[in-house]
Amino acid sequence: MTAAYVALEGGSVVEARCRAPGTSHGELVFTTAYTGYEESLTDPSYEEQVLTFAYPLIGNYGVREERFEDEDVHPSAVAARELTDDVAEWLESEGVPAVDKLDTRDLVGQIREGGAMKCGISAGPDASPEKAKEALADCPGMSDHTDIGAQVSVAHCETHYPDDEAAADEGPDVALVDCGAKGSIVESLLERGATVHVLPYDVTPGEVADLDPDVLFVSNGPGDPANFEAAQSLVDEFVGEVPLAGICLGQQIIARALGGTTEKMDFGHRGVNQPVRDLRTDKVVMTTQNHGYTVAEPGRLDVTQVNVNDDTPEGLESEDLDIITRQYHPEANPGPHDTLGFFDDVLELAGSERRTPVAAD
Repeated sequence: MTAAYVALEGGSVVEARCRAPGTSHGELVFTTAYTGYEESLTDPSYEEQVLTFAYPLIGNYGVREERFEDEDVHPSAVAARELTDDVAEWLESEGVPAVDKLDTRDLVGQIREGGAMKCGISAGPDASPEKAKEALADCPGMSDHTDIGAQVSVAHCETHYPDDEAAADEGPDVALVDCGAKGSIVESLLERGATVHVLPYDVTPGEVADLDPDVLFVSNGPGDPANFEAAQSLVDEFVGEVPLAGICLGQQIIARALGGTTEKMDFGHRGVNQPVRDLRTDKVVMTTQNHGYTVAEPGRLDVTQVNVNDDTPEGLESEDLDIITRQYHPEANPGPHDTLGFFDDVLELAGSERRTPVAAD
């Protein structure tokens, strides 16, 4: 068995088996999802994180590219109780270190008790505890990744049209600010007849104004929302002029632009069975989530949905300003389909008549 070592921020070193060689570091987090490992591993929101799977066997239905959320694997390393050869070979081909044969139940317990922590991984023929500790020593905190958006965003505008040509001519135009968007968000909008302009995370107000969108949509993504200043300024520029929507990081960015605040959670929400309660209907739905930050104060927005487990805001809205956001992932890849209607609600913000053209200052 080729050895691997995981050095934890608390000082301990865990021995494991190498499944894909390499040395890496990142914030150690866990997901409780027992399916959807392909979607999780290609989710840009895991950039700069070491993903631990709480479920003991990962890979038992293979690896299929059509399930990918992005063309790249985004975690900086992967840990599991057992990885199948299919997944291990995929991660190795992507240059992502992976380890298994370690007590992930204990690892998850440490994260729950002590919070998400930095870690270093050394895996392969030359692996050693010392190399894992060196990797840990070089690991920055998540808030230190001040330009993480550049690692996950498109470099220039990419426009996607629905298959139905009539829908492309008559449907709404969505300007999607790509802070690390999952592919299924784009697909969910296209399926409803929208034309989607995927824009760089630091797109300028002038570029958005040239598109004259019916909805400005801020995507999910990795890291601290405080580091996405351009996206926050963009929201501030168009609030009240263009309907706004956001998912995950997008909710946090919009809340900050509307006078709210955000904070880092102890270990975040990552899984496919997070219960969310709608405060207006008292209905509970199950949701897919992947985030380590949350809205602390909503500013000018109303909290419409909360997490059943810890009461953190899961939905924010403003009827006067035409804003609707969700902390969870309504596109449900992976996960339950309880909240797919969110995309219908977003496109309803565009209305039946096109607005007058927007103008940037």
